[in-house]
Amino acid sequence: MQLKKYTDYGLRILMYLASFDAEQGDEKPKLATIREICDTFSLSANHVNKVVHHLGRLELIETRRGKNGGFLLAKRPEDISLAFVIRQLEGDEKWIECENPYCVALPACELKGIVARGKELFYDYLNHYTLKSLMAQAPQLRQIFSTAS
Repeated sequence: MQLKKYTDYGLRILMYLASFDAEQGDEKPKLATIREICDTFSLSANHVNKVVHHLGRLELIETRRGKNGGFLLAKRPEDISLAFVIRQLEGDEKWIECENPYCVALPACELKGIVARGKELFYDYLNHYTLKSLMAQAPQLRQIFSTAS
């Protein structure tokens, strides 16, 4: 299984925002811009806009309009479950499709059930991790992100 690029981009954006989160003393969190994200990760603005919009609808990021606008995390990194993020960005589609086109083995096949159970185990495992889990090396990530663009 491979995550969609859309999901990959969403996770990168969240990591970027978390690396500049308010855990840097009493400073306000840094507002990120679409341009910064695009420059840092070499992504198209069209893709980043779509992902940022989706993350906003999921209430994971907060967007601020205007001259000094941008976006930042709407929740603490420890409150953002990787399972939730991935499930939402991937969509909760079946990992194996037996009905379209119809598979003649369907009446006697165990594959669909086994794969469905594996999917749930995958998400159960990810439930143990949050965005904060990805930030063990936040200072190094901040440095990398600052020099990437």
